[in-house]
Amino acid sequence: MDGDYAIGGVFSIHTYKRTVMHNYITLPGPQRCTGRIDSRKLRLSRAMVFAIEEINNSTELLPGIKLGYLIHDSCGSVPLSVHVTFQLLNSLDPVIYTGDNCSHSHKVMAIVGESSSTRSISMSRIIGSFNIPQVSHFATCACLSDKQQFPSFFRTIPSDQFQADALAKLIKHFGWTWIGAVRSDSDYGNNGMASFLDAAQKEGICVEYSESFHRTHRRSSIQRVAKVICRSTAVVIVAFAASTEMRLLLQELSLQPSPPRQWIGSESWVTDPKLLSFSFCAGAIGFGIEKAVIPGLREFLLDLSPSKVAASPVLTEFWEDVFNCSFGKSATIDERVCDGTEDIQTLNSPYADTSQLRITNMVYKAVYAIAHAIHNAVCQDTNSTTQCDKFTRIESKQVLTQLKEVKFSRNGYDVSFDANGDPVAKYELVNWQKSESGSIEMVTVGHYDASLPEGQEFHISKNLTWLQGGTQVPVSVCSDSCPPGTRKVLQKGKPICCYDCLPCPEGEISNTTDSPDCFPCPQEFWPNAERDTCFSKPVEFLSFDEVLGIIMAAFSVVGACLAIITAAVFFHHRTSPIVRANNSELSFLLLFSLTLCFLCSLTFIGAPSDWSCRLRHTAFGITFVLCISCVLGKTIVVLMAFRATLPGSNVMKWFGPPQQRMTVVSFTFIQVLICTIWLGLSPPFPMKNLTIYKDRIILECALGSAIGFWVVLGYIGLLALFCFALAVLARKLPDHFNEAKLITFSMLIFCAVWITFIPAYVSSPGKFTVAVEIFAILASSFGLILCIFAPKCYIILFKPEKNTKKHLMNKN
Repeated sequence: MDGDYAIGGVFSIHTYKRTVMHNYITLPGPQRCTGRIDSRKLRLSRAMVFAIEEINNSTELLPGIKLGYLIHDSCGSVPLSVHVTFQLLNSLDPVIYTGDNCSHSHKVMAIVGESSSTRSISMSRIIGSFNIPQVSHFATCACLSDKQQFPSFFRTIPSDQFQADALAKLIKHFGWTWIGAVRSDSDYGNNGMASFLDAAQKEGICVEYSESFHRTHRRSSIQRVAKVICRSTAVVIVAFAASTEMRLLLQELSLQPSPPRQWIGSESWVTDPKLLSFSFCAGAIGFGIEKAVIPGLREFLLDLSPSKVAASPVLTEFWEDVFNCSFGKSATIDERVCDGTEDIQTLNSPYADTSQLRITNMVYKAVYAIAHAIHNAVCQDTNSTTQCDKFTRIESKQVLTQLKEVKFSRNGYDVSFDANGDPVAKYELVNWQKSESGSIEMVTVGHYDASLPEGQEFHISKNLTWLQGGTQVPVSVCSDSCPPGTRKVLQKGKPICCYDCLPCPEGEISNTTDSPDCFPCPQEFWPNAERDTCFSKPVEFLSFDEVLGIIMAAFSVVGACLAIITAAVFFHHRTSPIVRANNSELSFLLLFSLTLCFLCSLTFIGAPSDWSCRLRHTAFGITFVLCISCVLGKTIVVLMAFRATLPGSNVMKWFGPPQQRMTVVSFTFIQVLICTIWLGLSPPFPMKNLTIYKDRIILECALGSAIGFWVVLGYIGLLALFCFALAVLARKLPDHFNEAKLITFSMLIFCAVWITFIPAYVSSPGKFTVAVEIFAILASSFGLILCIFAPKCYIILFKPEKNTKKHLMNKN
């Protein structure tokens, strides 16, 4: 149709073009399309005509200006798309003369089309050099957003980059990490899948396989893709394919049994009503362009009289095809003549189906976008009126400039373009659901808006059905999720979604699902049995509440009571010969020191503190030196007493009671001095031992200075050895009751206990170190009191007849 300004249109109304074999002898004839007319694509071209007529009748947009159009059929062929592009550029009628004696160039101001990304790329590379804007309604390849290569390309449908991101987020939303991928072997499929794979990788999604195919490939190629799908372990399949290729693949899958698969579709095929006949795809989900309502379009599509049809070769072919008749005399025997009785109102064809206007609305908006750009170039808007000059000569470059700034709303839908010529990405989430009648219906279950903040793009408003009509979200993972307490270990040679779950090592936890690593608990914490939580380590020390502590405390108290009872017996019989003959003063002092030795073991029981750590070692060291000093004094007294009986000996005057007291005080003072230096330089202190056991804390007293401890212990051992040596020398003295023998046995037990104490103390872990030390104190103390005082108490209490001076002097 002629007009003041022309808009070009390119649509794939036919599916295939006739292949012409050139002989290079005669000129090739015009290329022609074959195959049946695609009713859906015919509706798109008619929608462009409808929009132009609607604009021409408008008083607000381009008033007084008539738009014309030139629409070509590319037959879904790149060569024909290039051919018709040159036709639009060159124009068949270069100059149109009007009644006003003015001429207008018949070249188009802009072009609507093409449907395919591949064909749009071919067209844009040509017309981009001439600054002619191209507005596509269905070319979604992200590559077309590159303004360096395609400076004049615009589109009203979102780029596949947005769709790829949305698909990846959708898959992540449902927890699928192991998927298959198929695509059309075209710019649309290859570029769209490449964008999707990049987005999927960022979301942590793994692809088991990625296969491509095309409708022009041999059937064996499509069969191979079908076999890969059937043999795969991925339940979810993402198909980035054109509807024509997808039909061929689904037809092949319908011929061979296939495990249930959850299909995730790109807009090109998941919103194609013709594919709903494949019932095994029930549950498929994908993104579709938002449905729209275009008032008056259905009436325009159905307003076809036989005269209008006969005036258009395309409409004639369509009419003859859907009504199985023929115009004129070309009817065959099997065909009837189209006589005008055909009722298009009863036509059941995608051409008349306006219930799912998606891509049709993209054509509608593309025409209006171009019209607004022309309006801004030739019209001036005042406060109340709009004046347009249809004689204004404009170039397509001006339309291109104005198209970048276009921003308007039509039928409730906003239209604008970003710097890359792309619109705001908004999609409907569609789901193939079985109706009560058993047929598959396309149901809108949610929306996606890329302009919303991260995490808020999705809005699912209805329940979805999944493969085989199920209500449970299918699972598609290479490996099950690793529960808390385990970590992921990748399987060699496989994608990151394939892994094994290994328990966390000792002392480490993981408290999240699919944790890539375990981390250690803080120093004073330890994992539970499941190794998913850290809890405080139990604190362990020798306490008065446990059996071992109670036994040790009981023996300590019994030993102290035994020493006190012995002292009481000795005090009661202090005038008896056996008490007087054994240096009663040293005996009482020895019993007092033994009582302290028994009681000092109590300081080792209970939670260590500063005072208990300092007291336990120093009290132990000083009381034992006092005890050994008393035993040493008694031993020396025995030796000196024997030598005093020799004729002319006056040795006892050098070791009388004052000297004995001085000996005990001197030996004890040395130990007090050692302990004072130890406490002054590096005293014992309480500490938490975290190294002996990994799962619990040992409260113990650190020695502070190990040298101080071993000097204290060594001094005790030195006195004990010295005492033992003297006792051995005096063991055979000719006394009937020789105390040196008792001292010898007591020192023998004492030395044996403390010699075995050293390796036991070093090797015992935790609280058992304290138990060993208490045991050594109690054992040596009991050894002293039993060996030295038990025989005497026995005679005092049970053999009083032997408690005489004559018996002691062995004169009976």
